[in-house]
Amino acid sequence: MSIKKSFLIELERETSNTGRVLDRITDEHLDWRPHEKSMSLGALAAHVVELHNWVSKAIPKDVFDFKTDYQPLKINSVDELKDILIKGLIANKETIEQLPEEDWLKEWVLKAGDWEMARLPKAGAVRYIITNHLIHHRGQLTVYLRLLNIPVPGLYGPSADE
Repeated sequence: MSIKKSFLIELERETSNTGRVLDRITDEHLDWRPHEKSMSLGALAAHVVELHNWVSKAIPKDVFDFKTDYQPLKINSVDELKDILIKGLIANKETIEQLPEEDWLKEWVLKAGDWEMARLPKAGAVRYIITNHLIHHRGQLTVYLRLLNIPVPGLYGPSADE
């Protein structure tokens, strides 16, 4: 199996899992936060969705600089989030398909101005910087669901609610 094929499988499954979480929330939940130091549910959900889309926005670059390449995703509705997720899936698939196999081992750098945060192969960036990061925040989002008494979908097997 090629690197591309494995990323495409993971991309589709993780996007589906995020969609299942988004299906549980409504616009009335977007401003809710469990603590004053916590992100709102809407901001956290937007961050999860934008992380998915880093595949097409960040991986084609050799250097992704937060100071010049990043704009936080601002949303007004759950439907908008779902639309961005689905459109992003299409763009992400195209990016993966078009990237030559040898480029997956090419060095990729994440920085914020002069501060270098990470330097690793593009394949590692997809796994470590994007996928692991979004899974972490999506897990936080499922805790928000639990605290709001919204049934939590099983993402890697059944949940207590299924």
